[in-house]
Amino acid sequence: METINPLDHLSDLAVFVRVVDTQGFSSAARAMGLTKSAVSKRINRLEKQLGLRLLQRTTRAMSLTEAGRVLYERAAQGVALLDESARLAAGLVEAPRGILRVTASVTFGKLCLTPLLPEFLTRYPEIELQLTLLDRFVDLVEEGYDVALRLTRTPPEQVVAKALMPVRYRLCAAVDYLKNRKIETPADLAGHNCLHYGLRELGSEWRFQRAGEEARVRVKSNVMVNNSEVVRDLLLAGLGIGLVWNYAVDREIADGRLLPLLPGWSPVGPFGQTAYALWLPQPHLPPKTRVFIDFLAERLRETPAATV
Repeated sequence: METINPLDHLSDLAVFVRVVDTQGFSSAARAMGLTKSAVSKRINRLEKQLGLRLLQRTTRAMSLTEAGRVLYERAAQGVALLDESARLAAGLVEAPRGILRVTASVTFGKLCLTPLLPEFLTRYPEIELQLTLLDRFVDLVEEGYDVALRLTRTPPEQVVAKALMPVRYRLCAAVDYLKNRKIETPADLAGHNCLHYGLRELGSEWRFQRAGEEARVRVKSNVMVNNSEVVRDLLLAGLGIGLVWNYAVDREIADGRLLPLLPGWSPVGPFGQTAYALWLPQPHLPPKTRVFIDFLAERLRETPAATV
């Protein structure tokens, strides 16, 4: 008997199953949109490859041989599974459903993204969201994420990017810290403990701009941490002056626990002033990904953090 690779003959097996299910070559041909001779050729080819007779055929009747019955019982299960898999795959293309893997930085994810998730998941109940908060850049290909939310000046060329909302740095300090202390120019910062998001890229030089004028000041700090919420908490404890993303401190500034400094001067940070959704280019964006990006673009524009 010649060896057969079932993967090479799935279509022939599907025809065989349909012939048995419809009890005839003609009925199977009509159901599959084939000619009767094409169906007959598929069955003959399958029997030849297997070296087995699968069907007993006369001019009046058709029946399964013992080998045909064994093959049919297994093949019918496989064809049904393939049909179900095809329907499920088609459903993923037609409607927003399935697992959606998203990554964002820790503070942005907690303060800007998480409050929106109940509304999103209520609107799209067939989406299962897997959210990973990481304060590092991720490789969308290697790590398998559908969408990355990042603050950047220039998105990488190899991905597709959609701007979600503007962000900015805020220079601020606690009320108690500022008692008997005056911060009137950027140069005054040199004599203070200056806290910021503790990535090496930020460095020890802070830059400010005002009406075409730029000021640079070397600052020092006794603590560095890679989380904006922790920087905020240290500021509230009176540890120094901070340069922090607006969405991490806007509430504390609004209620008066932190005071903004150097009005008229705009801090210039290393990470740009826009939050982006990033994803890999693909011919057809899955509905689950598309609706998530559109939802964020709509809702983040409405948040107070988007006000510059």
